[in-house]
Amino acid sequence: MMRAGKLTKTITLQRATIAVDQYGTPTEGWADLATVRAQIVQASTEEFMRNFGTRTEVAVVFRIRFMDGITPADRVTHGGRVYDLKEIKELGRREGLELRCIAKGAA
Repeated sequence: MMRAGKLTKTITLQRATIAVDQYGTPTEGWADLATVRAQIVQASTEEFMRNFGTRTEVAVVFRIRFMDGITPADRVTHGGRVYDLKEIKELGRREGLELRCIAKGAA
């Protein structure tokens, strides 16, 4: 069972949308799906060698109460930072979710 006392952070789940502007041009954006309480289970900085260079990625695991319909195409925002959702793991029988994320634009 998820304990509310550990859900000390607020995160926002967002979903990609396509809107049509006043000129009839489709534009991509992000719409808030839900703002929920979360626990940061793990936050680490990992270095990866890619294309002959070193890139640092910030990996974070957020734990939230179970929510239906979240997909890896969605994203998470927390503390002014945007995270790509890489993996969703169900905890127990619809008790909670672990959202494994990588910070966008990590330098």
